[in-house]
Amino acid sequence: MSTYELPNEVTKEIDKISMVAGYLWQREWVERNGGNISINMTPLFSNFTKPESANFIAHPFPKEAAGLYIFVTGAGCYIRSLIDAVETASCILYINEQADGYTIVWGGKEDGFRPTSELASHLQIHLFNKENNPNNLAVLHAHPIELIVLSHHALFKDEEKLNHAIWQMCPEVRVYVPRGIHCTPYAITQSDELAKSTTHAFTYKDIALWEKHGATTTAEDIEKAWDFLDVANKGAKLLLTAWASGFEPEGLSKDQLQGLEELFKL
Repeated sequence: MSTYELPNEVTKEIDKISMVAGYLWQREWVERNGGNISINMTPLFSNFTKPESANFIAHPFPKEAAGLYIFVTGAGCYIRSLIDAVETASCILYINEQADGYTIVWGGKEDGFRPTSELASHLQIHLFNKENNPNNLAVLHAHPIELIVLSHHALFKDEEKLNHAIWQMCPEVRVYVPRGIHCTPYAITQSDELAKSTTHAFTYKDIALWEKHGATTTAEDIEKAWDFLDVANKGAKLLLTAWASGFEPEGLSKDQLQGLEELFKL
């Protein structure tokens, strides 16, 4: 499989992906082949010569996806492989102008490589972002432990209360996850139902917390996407730690939260 010399900005983004993969693995948020990452790299390929169709793979896509360059992890690949073997566990694919197939322009070097089975759901978020949040180019799905635990708690059934409980735990959570968490009802992985619920979540929230499964977020780049999950999970961890210690945390008061909102114009 031939690949192409990448623009410098693309190489920098791939380095960020390897860095975040290390964070995810160290936190135990991506066991085995759990989790996946995708990035709409189209803006970084503006002066790139479109690939020939020699390695063309037929695959139907929405018409709106025509011409996109998408970084995506591979089916069955391990996120930990992105740390030091990123070209074997991921690829950048170009969706042709007819949106009826793609060419891999970089990566995919493992035998039998194919893009993640979650490509369609990731692409749905990218197309939503293209229309509504064009600066958001990264999508990250992982299994942050404390957030998943909270998705098993009765608090999960009340989105407003869950967000308030997490925001109260630490000023940074209110500031850096300002729109909060969507409590995404349980649905089978890879289903249209889950993809639609997740995309809807990003109309008004920063994170889609999938009930009893994991969390998905979208941001300008992969590092900022990591930050959303990292900060939100800190709030969840603090809350669970207080409960485990046998007390209900006092949390930030209404006036204290309001002060943060006014200072940071939330």
